[in-house]
Amino acid sequence: MAKIAFFEIDEYQKDYFKKNIQDHELIFEAEALEPDKEYENSQLFEAEILSIFAFSQVNREVLEKFPNLKFVTTRSAGFDHIDLDYCREKGIVVSNVPAYGMHSVAEHTFALILALSQKIVPSVERTREGDFSLDGLRGFELYGKTLGIVGTGRIGSVVAEIGLGLGMKVIAYNRHVDDALLEKGVEFMSLEELLPKSDVVSLHLPYNKETHHIINSENISKFKKGSILVNNARGGLLETQAILDGLNNGYISAVGLDVLEEEPAMREEAELLSVKYLEKNDLKTQLLDHILLNRKEVLITPHNAFNSDEAVQQIMDTTAGNIKSYLDGNPQNRVGE
Repeated sequence: MAKIAFFEIDEYQKDYFKKNIQDHELIFEAEALEPDKEYENSQLFEAEILSIFAFSQVNREVLEKFPNLKFVTTRSAGFDHIDLDYCREKGIVVSNVPAYGMHSVAEHTFALILALSQKIVPSVERTREGDFSLDGLRGFELYGKTLGIVGTGRIGSVVAEIGLGLGMKVIAYNRHVDDALLEKGVEFMSLEELLPKSDVVSLHLPYNKETHHIINSENISKFKKGSILVNNARGGLLETQAILDGLNNGYISAVGLDVLEEEPAMREEAELLSVKYLEKNDLKTQLLDHILLNRKEVLITPHNAFNSDEAVQQIMDTTAGNIKSYLDGNPQNRVGE
């Protein structure tokens, strides 16, 4: 029987793991694992298996407190909070949750696109006030329009398939051509070619030095007049001033954002599920001060695209699977080797 210590654990997660990992000793701690923090239950450090989340700092100093540790599984895709060099040195296996929320983000992308193209928000607001007039509420069909996808990774590929299913022409910009999408009719081209051809531009790139402000004040004027811009990826992909310039000059007609440039840096969306994130970052003040919130042609959601029942369940299911596979002698989703 293995002793398994869980850190940063909520009640609903506790009930799940009790039900799905039986015949082993499970120890739960609500707080993150940190070098200088004291924990009431000293048995935590007798664990052979450690399950953590994004805010636990599993450095050498922390790992040395676990003399029996053989396996660390983080309930996140990122693993830069774990000292992989020390783990390799001590033969400690490390696993992660490589992907979650792929379909949730893709569907949220189209929720924003459809809300903007069909004037859903102003329609609802007007009827709630008892006004059923149609003046100013004329939208446009997506069928036959061109969807430009910037980044065709896991999420961008799903967005492409949804667009094709709606009868849109789909074009894409990506570092590498995706042969599977190419066979389905997606046309790959440069960003400079894509922008003026797209009725809707949707961003699905990771954020790094190369992608910082990939949409900026210089290329916003290249957009097709009246087009829609959507960003459900990372706030830093978009230069905020470029959005305002685009709207003010008519280069774009509407914008859907689930992320903002002002958001604090984060490794991944799963961190937003933690109470600790809310304690560290006051997004409300930043958002209230932002001029974009007051623009009627802008829809902003609170970085919620990933947050579905299925995505959260996938995180827990993958973690339970990681633990079981380790116990069976065949660990999965290994990282840092």
